[in-house]
Amino acid sequence: MDDRLHDEHRTTAANQQPLLIGDKDRIWGIGAVAVSTLVALPVLSIGLLALFPTENIWPHLIATVLPGYVKQTLLLMIGVGLATFIIGTSTAWLITMYRFPCRKWLQWALLIPLAMPTYIIAYTYVDVFEYSGVVQGTLRDLFGWHNSRDYWFPDIRTTGGAIFVMSFVLYPYVYLTARASFLKQSVCHLEVSRTLGRTAIGTFFSVALPLARPGIVVGVSLAMMECLNDIGAVEYFGVHTLTVGIYSTWLERGNLGGAAQIASIMLIFVFALIWLERVGRSGQRFHHMSQRERKPTRQRLKGWRAWIATVVCIGPIVLGFVIPGAVLLDFAVDYFDAAANAEYLRFVRNSLLLSVLAAVTAILIGLFLAYAHRLARSDFVQIAIRFASVGYAVPGAVLGIGILIPLTRFDNFVDGMARDVLEISTGLLLTGTIFSIVYAYVVRFLAVSYGNMETGLGRVTPNLAAAARTLGRTSTGALREVHLPLIRPAIAAAGLLVFVDCMKELPATLILRPFNFDTLATHVYTYASLDLLEESALAALTIVLAGLVPVMLLNRTLKEPKYRPSR
Repeated sequence: MDDRLHDEHRTTAANQQPLLIGDKDRIWGIGAVAVSTLVALPVLSIGLLALFPTENIWPHLIATVLPGYVKQTLLLMIGVGLATFIIGTSTAWLITMYRFPCRKWLQWALLIPLAMPTYIIAYTYVDVFEYSGVVQGTLRDLFGWHNSRDYWFPDIRTTGGAIFVMSFVLYPYVYLTARASFLKQSVCHLEVSRTLGRTAIGTFFSVALPLARPGIVVGVSLAMMECLNDIGAVEYFGVHTLTVGIYSTWLERGNLGGAAQIASIMLIFVFALIWLERVGRSGQRFHHMSQRERKPTRQRLKGWRAWIATVVCIGPIVLGFVIPGAVLLDFAVDYFDAAANAEYLRFVRNSLLLSVLAAVTAILIGLFLAYAHRLARSDFVQIAIRFASVGYAVPGAVLGIGILIPLTRFDNFVDGMARDVLEISTGLLLTGTIFSIVYAYVVRFLAVSYGNMETGLGRVTPNLAAAARTLGRTSTGALREVHLPLIRPAIAAAGLLVFVDCMKELPATLILRPFNFDTLATHVYTYASLDLLEESALAALTIVLAGLVPVMLLNRTLKEPKYRPSR
């Protein structure tokens, strides 16, 4: 018995050994640090410029616009966080614990609003609820009102309107994590609560919700990060958040230093959310004390309770996808001949070009970093790689400013050298080109690629790579001949997710795009800002259809495993 335990311990220790066995493999660690530095450069640039600005306007910002930006940002984030918590948690609990009409269809349909970018749903709801929209027009016809002085109707272009609209797009983040947490819970905890006299509602609040708290916090944090990143919706609603402040300070006032200082405040928000997510995941740990774990058995709801559960789950889908999707489809059909022209095809081509370049680059860098992380012995290398993947939490507007700073300084340095040595001007080589946009996309979505690569490599046993090394293969050869064939699904998923995210990205594209270079997202933003949503509906619908692809992938991850009934 002791010999068997010793052999198992030795085998486990061998499997956990890094694959780095030669000095030549150190190039992976050195390269990983270098690449991580380039990826983290925009964030570092923001910090340096904010601390040492060429023109210190902190006093002016604090005395004028900064308090308002911070207040509006906090109100929006807190409102969206609470709303997504309520919508996502309640629907996840109903789907997990009960059986009611349409449940099988609703369990995946609740993810569909993720395909709708926040700025697009904002444009559609303003069109629906404004004075000339269908809702107020119908009310005037029904009650015989003649103008706005005859009745009161809430203004959609407010902070409350922005919270309402964005919550029904972002709640799936909470729904995903909450449902995953509820599925992992053992029915034993719930049964003990019921035997102690708790009602079903009491059991949910006292047992199920605390057990699911870490996952729910992660989902709420993701929703709040997306809320912080948004610029199209909040600007259209007239909500002056920090993101809008960055955009207006740089592009309208031409003050890069002031924009960087506002961006540094946003980074504080980002790191606070990351800290909140870490605390939520590690603050509580629960362990199953019984050897036989039983999953919850769904209770069949009957009568009015069943239909209320159905309505509660259908409501977010209707408000988050069906209504705005119907508006876009109606406009796209009516204006198809005018919108489906050479200009639309150019927008599609530009979006595809940027998204494909960014996806391929993110796959290559993500694979390189994930494999280097697998090989590396050094904690410093691993910390550098982890820091490089934080870009997903950084808003696109912050990355846009962070990328402008090093690129403009590089271009100015090269131009100065060319003037001194060759007496010619090179102009802007990188700034204002598609390189800067692809750079921003890669930094922003590298975490998506890296996460998939790390997960894929983690499923490959180290014994296979070790066998390849004993047969004379280098670390690069082992990657090419052993790992790559086994992680093709992870590579494909990573590329697809990055591609779709790039298709929807707006803030960084607005700041970094070349002159007279528009994507589908910037085209929709420009036309909607001019109250011409109808003419850009086809482009908006194209973005939404592209966003449905990762939703289908997420649905596959939510397939519930089959469990044997306990005896």
